[in-house]
Amino acid sequence: MQPSCAVSVCHVLMLVLCLSAAEDFDWTKDEHGSFYYGTFPAGFSWGAGGSAYQTEGAWDKDGKGLSIWDVFSHKKGKIQQNETGDSSCEGYYKVKDDVSLMKELMLNHYIFSISWPRIIPTGIKSDHINERGIQYYDQLINQLLENKITPIVTLYHWDLPQFLQEKYGGWQNISMVNHFNEFANLCFERFGNRVKHWITFSNPWVTVEGYETGEHAPGLKLRGTGAYRAAHHIIKAHAKVWHTYDTQWRGKQRGLVGISLSGDWGEPVDISNQRDIEASERYVQFSLGWFATPIFHGDYPQVMKDFVGRKSAQQGLGTSRLPSFSPQEKSYIKGTCDFLGIGHFTTRYITHKNNPSGRSSSSFFTDRDVAELVDPRWPDPGSEWLYSVPWGFRRLLNFVKTQYGNPTIYVTENGVSEKMLCTELCDDWRIQYFKDYINEMLKAIKDGVNVKGYTAWSLLDKFEWDEGYSERFGLYYVDFRNKNKPRYPKASVQFYKQVISSNGFPNQREVTFQSTKLKPLKKQSNSLPRTKKLLCHMEMVTEIVVPTVCTLSILLCAVFLMFLLRRRN
Repeated sequence: MQPSCAVSVCHVLMLVLCLSAAEDFDWTKDEHGSFYYGTFPAGFSWGAGGSAYQTEGAWDKDGKGLSIWDVFSHKKGKIQQNETGDSSCEGYYKVKDDVSLMKELMLNHYIFSISWPRIIPTGIKSDHINERGIQYYDQLINQLLENKITPIVTLYHWDLPQFLQEKYGGWQNISMVNHFNEFANLCFERFGNRVKHWITFSNPWVTVEGYETGEHAPGLKLRGTGAYRAAHHIIKAHAKVWHTYDTQWRGKQRGLVGISLSGDWGEPVDISNQRDIEASERYVQFSLGWFATPIFHGDYPQVMKDFVGRKSAQQGLGTSRLPSFSPQEKSYIKGTCDFLGIGHFTTRYITHKNNPSGRSSSSFFTDRDVAELVDPRWPDPGSEWLYSVPWGFRRLLNFVKTQYGNPTIYVTENGVSEKMLCTELCDDWRIQYFKDYINEMLKAIKDGVNVKGYTAWSLLDKFEWDEGYSERFGLYYVDFRNKNKPRYPKASVQFYKQVISSNGFPNQREVTFQSTKLKPLKKQSNSLPRTKKLLCHMEMVTEIVVPTVCTLSILLCAVFLMFLLRRRN
């Protein structure tokens, strides 16, 4: 082939790729069960994660102050089997050991959180700075960097200093904004020369469980108001920290500040029913959109303002239970995100439901007017809330792309738990979960979603909040009955390592390599039976990225053009 001919064909093929990539995501297609073979973009970052209270232990050692989780977990009846995170994985004493696990796994990054009361025991910077706490995080950061693992640091993963809760009411009080900013500023000062990726808050939606249902620390039941007020202050705190970094540290340290938001995907039960379509979007807006929309657009989702405002009026209240931002605050908050962390685990089918609107029944959950459904055929190996529904992941990522201008995304949490004691470390269902969810993420990237990294949740089995140690998310099994808390690799370690090594799924042999060595999964289908009785309108929408008829036509034209050019030359 002549050089000019080769160049011409290359131009045509480039056009094919551009046209394919430019196609909008089709929300109506219902092809599912297909697997896409391909690799992730060069430089894609693979990681794992954990959080301070869940893994560190050493709850009262070396000058650390009390957190709300220290106090909450010590109250009888709050945690399954009255377990606590007092020692958890003893990660405080196992920095070198755990980083060696990460190196063996070939991780590019590791997400961990800094315990606010470990470095500022009361939460108030002017009271006291605990240098021994600073030294611990210095050691962890340095060990990661020495092993070429990028630290991604979360400033707040739910462990508020207990002193701030007792003195001010915690996140119910606006004073938390300044105290959190001082804490963040200290972290930037001490660690920012080495840490270039900061996450302000991890999954702030859990204010619902801390201030609405009381299932999480601090255990308050302020129905219909507590979660909204706490979230309002958290959003302001996030924005203030972003501006602090932007004005004081970005020029010197060249880092990025984002937030990590978790959300399930909500799929309408009946895709031909407008009320179900609206309900499913409302479900997502009341979780992910609650925080993302102010950060990207300056204000709460309109549907949240409408629904909470209307129900507040029906309850005889003069103002909405959902707080409002001033025009100055909207401008200050908008755009305070260098990257968006996305945590995702599962999906629900959503339908409209009229909830009562009396004062006694007001709550975050009744404000949404939705009902959640699951397909009983969805695999559910562990947590009662966590069903494996891979196709929802791709749809959530495309939702973020559409709603928020295709921001830079790091998947900060994705994984599955188990409740059974896996004595043979045979977590084949986790391998299946990772395989399917990572593949849906790859499809989303092919759709044009700007995903830059993926974080398996989690590196280790750990304390799982109100579930104690009854659920295990780890790639590594931790023997909590042994005071030394030894770690053992589960089968999923080798699978994830293979995915990292291959940077995805380059061919079928790479994907099936591990399944030939492990016992086969119990036959489980992600598809619904074709019966009218089982919610026949449910659509399980997953699409393999295959050449369309249009793309094939262009390819044929390219071949024909090449033939003509060869004849002419």
